[in-house]
Amino acid sequence: MMIKEFIPSIILRDGKVFDSFKGGNSISSEPVKLAEGYNDAGADALIVFDQSTDDASHDKALDIIKDICHVVDIPVIGGGNIKRMEDVKKMLYAGCKACFLSTAKESNMELLEEVSLKFGKEKIMICYADKDEEKARGIAHSEDIKKYASSMIVLPCAFDDNSIDSVGAVLPKELDGLKGYLYISSFCDKDRLMDICLTFMNNDLYLGATGTGFINGAEWITDIKEEVSEAGMEVKKLTSSFKWEDFKKDNAGLVPVVVQDYRTSQVLMLAYMNEEAFNTTIRTGKMTYYSRSRQELWIKGLTSGHFQFVKSLSADCDMDTILAKVKQIGVACHTGSYSCFFNQIAEKEYDKKDPSKVLSDVYNVIADRKIHPKEGSYTNYLFDKGIDKILKKCGEEATEITIAAKNPGENEIVYEIADYLYHMMVLMVEKNVRWEDITDELTRRE
Repeated sequence: MMIKEFIPSIILRDGKVFDSFKGGNSISSEPVKLAEGYNDAGADALIVFDQSTDDASHDKALDIIKDICHVVDIPVIGGGNIKRMEDVKKMLYAGCKACFLSTAKESNMELLEEVSLKFGKEKIMICYADKDEEKARGIAHSEDIKKYASSMIVLPCAFDDNSIDSVGAVLPKELDGLKGYLYISSFCDKDRLMDICLTFMNNDLYLGATGTGFINGAEWITDIKEEVSEAGMEVKKLTSSFKWEDFKKDNAGLVPVVVQDYRTSQVLMLAYMNEEAFNTTIRTGKMTYYSRSRQELWIKGLTSGHFQFVKSLSADCDMDTILAKVKQIGVACHTGSYSCFFNQIAEKEYDKKDPSKVLSDVYNVIADRKIHPKEGSYTNYLFDKGIDKILKKCGEEATEITIAAKNPGENEIVYEIADYLYHMMVLMVEKNVRWEDITDELTRRE
């Protein structure tokens, strides 16, 4: 069964978010914050329409898209103001999983084959509008669209009326077989949005719903998924492999929950769940506990804003403890500390072995050297000499790795790889590239 996806859209113009393509109202001057809200509310992906009109504003839009890709952990699809292959490359380099080309431009259709062969069909989508001119262009290029595009964003002919009759686009038979996401505009309330999704998501043509229709309430996404699921369609949502009865509870009917930051694995807090808290957590995706002191349900962050969004839940071997990996908003501790575990009892000196921790720590030292120079520091010597010297050293160390790899044994190559990683991190700091940028890009390539 096809899994239906729900993908909010952001129409980006002059650094602001608008509710429609032409004119419309500016509904947010913080597109990155809005994107993060959609991410935390359970969106399956995000589509960004760049409505810049020149190269300078296009570059500013790409910077915003890059920031969006950094704060969300769902796929981002970008498009708009695409004139040449370089624009598609920039969109993908900004962090987008895919880029869409619009049938509104003949030049985009001529670009389709080139970018698909260059970047892969799975990274190229089509934005198709149910209008006479675009329909004719879609028919004329239908063979190329089906051959070189992975899917479509399907725009209806009317944007000012979200009645059932005006929403669904009628695709020409020439595009049969290519599936897409139905665009729903912001001119609707929750009930209308729900009706549209329930009516059209049963159609095999649609992979899911997108559009600015979610602007009025990001929290609607969870409710709509629930309704669509109850209607017999499959959606992406948090589900539990175990029932509450499967857990071993304490005398009060509670199960302890150890909470970790999903990015760093730092332990944040310990809390408890009862059956209602467990089921609420699964349904909403927000960590919900039972407060033993207040003897009531406790949605973490409901009063402070410091929500915890579930990334994974695991049970231990005895089924009497839950491990939760979460995205922490703000801080976890009521004292204002990020983690509740800050009272050091005892510690021995030891060499750190966690690769991610070691690389992060070395990077932080290098970054600190750039801000706070230290006399005699080789790192500061490289920064003082500038980018050309740093690049020269990276090239030299890469060559040393190649030479070491031809020699027997592993000690030499280990040393040279360490040398290269150090100089690479100097380059990263110089170019303001974070480890998260690298790991996010590697994740998109899985």
